[in-house]
Amino acid sequence: MELPTIAAPGVRERADAVADAACHLYDTVVPWGTGAPRGWSRAAAEDAAEAIETTAHALAAIDPGIEPVLAPVHAALADLRRRLGLAPADPLTADGLPAAPRTVGNPRRTRWVRVLTAPSPRQPPSRTTS
Repeated sequence: MELPTIAAPGVRERADAVADAACHLYDTVVPWGTGAPRGWSRAAAEDAAEAIETTAHALAAIDPGIEPVLAPVHAALADLRRRLGLAPADPLTADGLPAAPRTVGNPRRTRWVRVLTAPSPRQPPSRTTS
């Protein structure tokens, strides 16, 4: 399949914003070093996983045959959520595909309400020289 050179209105700009946001997130996390949790919180990790899941759903809309190609992404994110103790996203079939197609255009509007806790102040790890 060959994609057109011009996207529908807003698609290119939003895809570009997602890519920029991912780069900024990476640049923000890297200075925290190699020890867990590396600057992450539960909410931040859940938001990042949700962004990848939603982007995979958007990419799947290109063509019906693309969803199986993205199955490993959904399976990996389900495993990531389990490992981090996050709430599961969409349940997966045996093929690794979401059991039901996404029906909400913006999942953040209808997502379950998080229990709010007071944020704990974080400081970057101290840099000691040997």
